[in-house]
This record gives sequence, structure tokens and C-alpha cells, in this order.
Amino acid sequence: MAQGRLVIGTKRYSSWSLRGWLAVHLAGLAVEEVVIPLAGGATPAVKQATPSGTVPYLEHDGARVWESLAIVEYCAEIAPDLWPADRATRAHARAIASEMHAGFRGLRMAMPMNIGRTFPGQGRTPEALADIARIEALWAEALTAHGGPFLFGASFGAADVMYAPVVTRFLTWQPELTATSRTYVAAVRAHPLMERWYAEAAAEPAAWLIDKHENPPA
Repeated sequence: MAQGRLVIGTKRYSSWSLRGWLAVHLAGLAVEEVVIPLAGGATPAVKQATPSGTVPYLEHDGARVWESLAIVEYCAEIAPDLWPADRATRAHARAIASEMHAGFRGLRMAMPMNIGRTFPGQGRTPEALADIARIEALWAEALTAHGGPFLFGASFGAADVMYAPVVTRFLTWQPELTATSRTYVAAVRAHPLMERWYAEAAAEPAAWLIDKHENPPA
């Protein structure tokens, strides 16, 4: 029986929704999933359904949570192994996750999420490339320290949740990456929850497609 609901946007495009959805499923929360098709800008149905007018939005067992990183933290209270057990390592993971939450605007703007298309060679603005270099450095440090295949070891955790949409962007836009980054991208993409998200995105109605995301300027 559902103990609440998770409101998300179109799976093909909504990077923040992917983060909330992954955290909820990793924590095993029993919630109803409500998908609202995004309109390519302000979406009135989202504004009506969520306190912040954005997705994702979680209602669970009396709690109301409307920011992706806050949803991750809420889920980690139920499933503490989403964060590393060691205090210093946990602090590192939280710093990486917070940097993703607060930054990398250049990448977001130049290489928006679209998991149904590929645009190799496009979107390589100086700002996006600088963000990619920083992300690769963050990944390499964590993967080297903890042995992979995920950022903090064998388990797909909260830090991986925050970077999962970046993985989708890299698969779509295909910037040049190091071998270490390519191996990590493949590991995240192969996770069963990512396989499920991609499959469900592919099944969305054609009416939900947004032209500016399907036909970006070359």
C-alpha cells in the first residue's frame, strides 16, 4: 500500500526527477508515482502539484520534501547506507553531492538531459568543458580512493544518485572523457534502476516530446 507519492517530470528530460526517483527506490519507499509532462518552461500542472512549483516532490509518511538533495537526505534517514559509514568519507561524499546540486550551470545549459537522442560533438562550450573537467577530477579522486565501480565503492549510493543525470548527459552529448570516466559512466548506466528509468522514458507518449530538446541548435 502506498504511503505517499512522488511527483516527477518527463523521464526523458527531467534530471532532477531522476535524482529523487533513484533515492526513493534505493530506500524502498512505497509511494505512488505521478509523472507530469514538462512543457519546456514553466509547467502549470507542476506549479499546482508541488509547493515549490518544481519537481521532484515527495510526500511520504507525513513528510513533505521538495528538493532533490533534501529527498536524498530524507531517504538516507530510512536507508543510512546511501551515504558511506565512515565520517570523513561521508563528508567527502556530501561535498561532492552538494557541489553537483549547486553548480555546473555551464554543463546544464549546453548539454541538457535527453536520454532518447545523441548529439555527438555538440554543446562543447568553454563553460561546459570546464565543468566536465571538474566533474572528471571529482570522479577520479573518489574512484581511485574507494576502488569503484561507484564513487564510494561497490554500492550505488547518494553521490552516484546526484551524478546519474550527468552520466545521461555524457551518453547523449558524447564529450571526450578519460578511460576512468567512461568506465564509471558504463557502470552507472548498467544499474538496474537506470535500465528501468531508460525503458520507462522510451515508453512515454510522443506527445510529450519538446522540440527545443529534440532539435537543439548545432
